[in-house]
Amino acid sequence: MENKSIVRREFGANAAAYVNSATHAKGASLERLLALIRPNPAWDVLDIATGAGHTAFLLAPHVRQVWATDITPEMLEQVRQQTPMRSPGNVVVELADAEQLPYADGAFDLVTCRIAAHHFDDPTAFVQEAARVLKPGGRLAVVDNIVPRGAAGDYVNAFEKLRDPSHVRCLSLEMWQELFTKAGLVVEHVETLYKRVEFATWAARHDANMQRYLLALLSEAEGAAAEFLQPQLGEEASAFRLWEGILVGRRPID
Repeated sequence: MENKSIVRREFGANAAAYVNSATHAKGASLERLLALIRPNPAWDVLDIATGAGHTAFLLAPHVRQVWATDITPEMLEQVRQQTPMRSPGNVVVELADAEQLPYADGAFDLVTCRIAAHHFDDPTAFVQEAARVLKPGGRLAVVDNIVPRGAAGDYVNAFEKLRDPSHVRCLSLEMWQELFTKAGLVVEHVETLYKRVEFATWAARHDANMQRYLLALLSEAEGAAAEFLQPQLGEEASAFRLWEGILVGRRPID
């Protein structure tokens, strides 16, 4: 519960920035998600942790209705303001907790969650809840930052946590597949995409001292962590690499 308060505080304070965030608004995984899902005009869709609503607005023209949900009221207000301009009028904006969804069993044809689950206290509960509200034959599509297994993953998560107090934990791709399987979903598709991140933009919310700490962690990465991050350090500009996993799972037809 404490972390949910941190999430609300951090995202509430930065809500407007996520409307135009390059990673969230234009990342390669957004259009890739649409291609993989192949939405149907009859579908009811739930977008969990919608943030500024980018996934919900992407899907809205292709389905019957989208429920755009989040736990941060300021984020939902951003979605409400954009809804008349970015949707055909079929987006419902509601407050909802990813780990305790207020929806009936078998309510949705598709559940999506993009670049958000690393903020969840209990990703197991999230996947189980998503599977619960899916209709038989319905699909869960998750996009999230991933890390390598073991100590390298712990290093990357520590790096992310120092920058963002609302960060809980990125999972490995293998762990995501295990969660899908344990929730009774059949994993239909798994892939990864990498993104180059400009350090100055990524760390811009912090003062010069904190940026030095973050840059030190980046420069000291070794072994598998360094291979994963691939830091490019320079006097004028620095950058590194992060990875996203895309997973699609189907609830079997009973």
